[in-house]
Amino acid sequence: MQRRFVQVDVFSAVPFAGNPVAVVLDAEGLTTEEMQAITRWTNLSEATFLLPPTTPEADYRVRIFTQSRELPFAGHPTLGSCHAWLDAGGRPAGDDVVQECGAGLVRLRRDGERLAFAAPPTTRSGSVSEEDLAYVCDVLCLDPSEVVDAAWTDNGPGWVTVLLASSEAVLAVRPRVALDRETDIGLAGFHPSGGEVALEIRGLFTDDQHVLREDPVTGSLNAAVAQWLIASGRAEAPWVAAQGAVLGRAGRVHVSQDADGQVWVGGASTTVVTGTIRA
Repeated sequence: MQRRFVQVDVFSAVPFAGNPVAVVLDAEGLTTEEMQAITRWTNLSEATFLLPPTTPEADYRVRIFTQSRELPFAGHPTLGSCHAWLDAGGRPAGDDVVQECGAGLVRLRRDGERLAFAAPPTTRSGSVSEEDLAYVCDVLCLDPSEVVDAAWTDNGPGWVTVLLASSEAVLAVRPRVALDRETDIGLAGFHPSGGEVALEIRGLFTDDQHVLREDPVTGSLNAAVAQWLIASGRAEAPWVAAQGAVLGRAGRVHVSQDADGQVWVGGASTTVVTGTIRA
């Protein structure tokens, strides 16, 4: 069966500078095993599969896969899937697009030329134990004294984030690669004030062989980091975060907060590949 298939570059207004996601638009009838196999075949960090919603409150349902597992939520796949759904003729029932995923219902809205999603609540937050921080520092090849602060910023993937003294310190980190357990680490550091970009972000995760890899641009991490930094008084929205420089990318993540305190995370998306996939 031929199914509509696109690849969308997320968090970039031009191709090849953001983070790509593969989207299968007609995924009804595919099994979980088939979705995982397709995701592995794309060799991208994530692929998504659009399905009819199971609740009248949602406009569509999405399942999100990495190379090794299914995720309840992820940021750049959410934006890329919504971009693909709208491009394919999808029309929301209300003012916002409502996406159904493993984490529940996620609202998306247009923010000028960009799409933005409402950051979901974190499933784990708060301080990091000395034991966990020691492990993270060992992975990052950092001395604990170099860490300004650390917190759980888990909204699905499992992030724990360390705040370093500067954006330069974030970009200078060279982590270990071969690990002995599943690990998802965020890095954050502020740029000098007054520039276009306020924050430098890096997202590191392990594959199914426990090899540490770097994600080009990570919406879920930026969302949870924003919630942490705003709640702790370390930052005030709006701001723009940069991510992907170490990989030769130029991702830009736009963070804002509305009058109700809801954090929104957005960015530009660009369709790069359009076609069909036999599945």
